[in-house]
Amino acid sequence: MSSNDRDKWNRNYQSERDTSRPALVLSENLHLLPTRGRALDLACGLGANAIELAKSGLDVHAWDISDIALEKLGQQAVKTGLHIEIEQRDIIINPPGPEMFDVIVVAHFLDRKLIPHIVAAIRKNGLIFYQTFTSNKLDDIGPNNPDYLLARNELLELFSSLNIVLYREDDRTGDPARGHRNEAMLIAQKR
Repeated sequence: MSSNDRDKWNRNYQSERDTSRPALVLSENLHLLPTRGRALDLACGLGANAIELAKSGLDVHAWDISDIALEKLGQQAVKTGLHIEIEQRDIIINPPGPEMFDVIVVAHFLDRKLIPHIVAAIRKNGLIFYQTFTSNKLDDIGPNNPDYLLARNELLELFSSLNIVLYREDDRTGDPARGHRNEAMLIAQKR
């Protein structure tokens, strides 16, 4: 990423209110979180996942390239009385190091070159919660660039070295008006 990327995301977050919600893969599976440990909300945006992780009692770190988003997250953390270590960071240039976290959450962000770093950054028995857009979308939400869209079952392939705890990709199966569409979600554990 570059300063152009930071500027693009800052423009995105400049007018956005803090209306973000945690990713479904996290909010529907809070029971899988450890009772303590170090967690990372990677490419956190406004930090809804970081807030949820902090409410669960974890030592939370939130990284994003947008200083505007991080400022808003910091204000939200103060308002809710939660401690979150916030860091402006270009994760492509400076990815997480090996065995740093017990939990990593990634939502609506995809850079395939970063996946090996995410896997390496998880400690033994740690969990990765990942949710992002698929190429087989029903609606025109999320990115349209195929570089940022998952192929069918691609998350399973990207995290094949880990134990899959949960995988969901509803796409066009069944009644398209019901269920969770347009995204794949995965929870994987390092053994």
